[in-house]
Amino acid sequence: MVYNFNLGIGWASSGVEYAQLYRARMFRALGEPARFVFTDMFPQENIEHFTRAIGFEDDEVDWLYTHFTDFRVSPVTYTLAQFQDTIGDQDFVVTRDGKAGRLQFAGQGDYCTLYFTDERHDLLHRVEYVSGGRLIRKDYFTYGRIYSEYYAPLDGRAHLYLRRFFNEDGSVAYEEMPSANGSTFRFADQVLFSKEDLVGHFVRSLNLSASDTVIIDRTTGIGQAILQNVGDARVGVVVHADHYSVSGTDDRHVLWNNYYEYPFDMYRHIDFFVTSTQAQADLMAEQFRRYVGEAPWIVVIPVGSLDHLTRPSKPRRPFSVVTASRLASEKHLDWVIEAIVLARERVPGLTLDICGEGSELGRLQALVRERGAGQYVRLLGQMDMAQVYPNYELYLSGSTSEGFGLSLMEAVGSGLAMIGFDVPYGNPTFIDDGENGYLVPVREAMTEGERVRALADCVVRYFLHDDHAAFERRSYQIAEDYLTERVAERWNGVIGTR
Repeated sequence: MVYNFNLGIGWASSGVEYAQLYRARMFRALGEPARFVFTDMFPQENIEHFTRAIGFEDDEVDWLYTHFTDFRVSPVTYTLAQFQDTIGDQDFVVTRDGKAGRLQFAGQGDYCTLYFTDERHDLLHRVEYVSGGRLIRKDYFTYGRIYSEYYAPLDGRAHLYLRRFFNEDGSVAYEEMPSANGSTFRFADQVLFSKEDLVGHFVRSLNLSASDTVIIDRTTGIGQAILQNVGDARVGVVVHADHYSVSGTDDRHVLWNNYYEYPFDMYRHIDFFVTSTQAQADLMAEQFRRYVGEAPWIVVIPVGSLDHLTRPSKPRRPFSVVTASRLASEKHLDWVIEAIVLARERVPGLTLDICGEGSELGRLQALVRERGAGQYVRLLGQMDMAQVYPNYELYLSGSTSEGFGLSLMEAVGSGLAMIGFDVPYGNPTFIDDGENGYLVPVREAMTEGERVRALADCVVRYFLHDDHAAFERRSYQIAEDYLTERVAERWNGVIGTR
């Protein structure tokens, strides 16, 4: 069995979660049983809704908090009628507005706030109990009540003092006592004094052996607990981002990225590290030899793969540009918008579609309005990019750091020309400068305006001067190395050595 450890997941998942999904598909193709373990708490949503939406199968997912119960990872099927049956003979009235509702008890001020899974169905994810104007409890459901939170007033606020996790028959599986300094977990036969202890208990419960492999995608808060309890299982750590700080590194010292500092310090206890690109693997190995004295085993396995190359069924839209990513500040989508506005002065038919969700949505929408670009710049939200990419001619990236770039891989797999900054590691992996696109040189002191103009100049050059068919052919050639069967061979070379 391969166990993959992560922290959280959400509606706007990061590249880490998508990398895990690609890995899940790879292991399915190899016939390798795998589980994906998530260790964060998810009080606002049922974790299964997140994992199912991204593409995981329910039996591939293990959530730390229900692992010690007999509840399965499952969609919410618990109904309002089932909840009403638990109330007994009390009189009440139910009202509803979209995803929220209220069950008001007659003759008193007590009520329950109801949280439904969506606006149309009567499936309950959460119920909050309010008595005397104070929140006293929250119940969480899938196909039954999986846990409850208990509250008491403290300093004018509702203070969470207990979580109780249940089995399917309603019996208590274990309890969590949260505090400002962490949590204590009480089981029938033991008490654990931190979440790290809970993670360690989880790992021990797996009864790992030398035939198992543990892959850690995020180590923050869980890495030590995993390493201390894996026994004879092999351990791998996936490096998803730049692994060190350029500004904090000199001839004598290297400043590792704090997300990887712990596993790098513990490298003798790690069987293998995984990077997505050969360039990063080479640099990591050189730095380990230089600053540590020896290098661990570093394997290069792309975090994603392509089941096939996607060719357009109809002509690509002329002068069309697309980009896809989380709408986050580090993706610099504002530079992409500004570059298209500037390039359109020389290429009047130019259009840009931005696919993705994230916290920068409002700011980007405002920028589009300010530039009067609403007729040719669209923010489309989350899309099935396999169906979207073949409609476009060019992919434009404003990111200044890509550990790999799943969207870049998918774009070359659809034959798009590519433009992005010459920064590690994704852009140089997928952009063959002058052959399928352009790597824009960058300098430390380069202003935002200079970066925008450089991107715009490359866009203009592509649309007015380049051989689009030749660029398309080169993108497809690059993409062939990322076909699923080739990437699966690399994974098999690692997990097949157990």
